[in-house]
Parts: sequence; C-alpha cells; structure tokens
Amino acid sequence: MTVATLAEVLQPALRGGYAVAGLVCLGWEDMRAYAQAAEAESCPVILQAGPGCRAHTPLPVLGAMMRWLAESVSVPVVLHLDHAYTHAECEEAIRCGFTSVMFDGSKLSLEDNIAQTRSIVAMAHAAGVSCEGEIGFVGYAGGAGSKGTEPAEAEIFARETGVDAMAISVGNVHLQIGVDKGLDEDRIAEISERTSVPLVIHGGSGVPVAQRARLAKSTTICKFNIGTELRREFGAALRHSLAAQPDKFDRIELLKPVHEPLMIAARQIIRNISKPMAHDQDE
Repeated sequence: MTVATLAEVLQPALRGGYAVAGLVCLGWEDMRAYAQAAEAESCPVILQAGPGCRAHTPLPVLGAMMRWLAESVSVPVVLHLDHAYTHAECEEAIRCGFTSVMFDGSKLSLEDNIAQTRSIVAMAHAAGVSCEGEIGFVGYAGGAGSKGTEPAEAEIFARETGVDAMAISVGNVHLQIGVDKGLDEDRIAEISERTSVPLVIHGGSGVPVAQRARLAKSTTICKFNIGTELRREFGAALRHSLAAQPDKFDRIELLKPVHEPLMIAARQIIRNISKPMAHDQDE
C-alpha cells in the first residue's frame, strides 16, 4: 500500500532538493495514466481533484478511485483535494479517504485566511491528513489577475497556520496555455529566506520547463501543480483517436489510444522536477 500524505512526500523533497508533481485529474483515464507514469519513473506523485473534477464526479467516488490506484503501484501517491473553499469541503474529503486537503483562502484578508486555514490544519492533522494553504491570490489566464505574495505576510501565515505546504503567487497564472515569461525568482528567494515550509506553485503549466527544474533543485519549491499542459495532451490524443476511427462509437475503444501519449507526457513532467526514490534512500 503506497497511499501517502502531502507531508510524507514533500519533506523528503525539501531535504533532497527536488519537487513532486501535483497532477490535476479530471477522471479515471488521466489519474490512471499519472499513477502509472509515477511508477515508471520511480517517483512519488500527487493526484489532485479540483473544483471542476468534483463538480463532475462525487468525492466518495474520486477518493475510492485514487486509493485503488495508489494501492496498485509501489511509489507514494497522495490523494489531494485542490482548491477547497470551505471547512465542510475539507471535512468531507477527509471522510472520503483523501490524505491531503488544500484550503484556498487567498481571496480573504490575511487575518481571516490565517484563522480559517489554522482551523482546517487542526482538523486535518487530528485525522492524520496534511493541509496546504495559499497566501497571495494566483490569477487565471484571461480572467482575474494575480495578487502577488508579500514575503512578510507569507512568514506570518506559515508560522501561525502550521500548514504542511504553502502556495504562493510569484508570477504564476492558472490555465496558462503556452509558456509565460517565468516566475519572479527574487520574490521566491525572499519568501524562502523567511519560511521553512515547502512552497507550492499553482499554474505550473505556464512556467518554462528549464525554470521548473532549476527551482526544484535550488529553492524550497517542492510542488508544481500541472493541469493545462496535460489536458492539452489529452485533448490532442483524443482528437487524433476520433479522426483515426470515424466509425467507432464505443468510448472505451476511443479512449484507449489516449493512455500512452498522456502517460509519456506525465513521465516527462515528473522526471523534470523529481528524483527517483532510490536516490532518496541513500540520503
């Protein structure tokens, strides 16, 4: 059994100078490909269920599918609730077997964000579950703009909430199609100097691949969330399958050719920022 908490995979990453991929899932096909990609790379992985995924599939079903996949591979797999906005969402996820919850209070005042996040951290830790928080709002491509993380506020937030991981806003944007100019490394350095908690980059698809690899090795960024990059791979592979099989109507047959290219793409992402587990055992 290889179900793991977020803290169990991020603390070794923090010590070892690498990061773990937080891969955004929308259903069975992608989460299966991601678990198998992690197994092929001998690296841990974080399977993430965000609001869109949860609107499509109930949490008890997602939790059961992710747990089955985690138990089918030999590498650590985190069952992570991404972008929960209420205490009740986090509580339900914990009941459904998730091993990590992310409370997003980034739109709240610093005081309210700390108070609500601290409460969820306490609940999660009492259940043996990890908790990620966010300080500084990460915006959306074509939507709401980001509000960068203030290093002084990040220090207070990390200290007063007790989060296991802290998502920050340093030039990253959700749903970014194509590579952006990259992250603000000076701000990352200042936040890293003021805190000791593993840092998280949401909107990792827009971060240049070389910068991801460098920051994973040289900073306290221990988790990159990747969604759009892999959704584009999924969509391209599915379109190719539909075009190549115009007479097929069985969705299982149409989806089969998607697995291999999606798994290959996930392996490349994992390999770029992670280290195989055999290396960790030597440290």
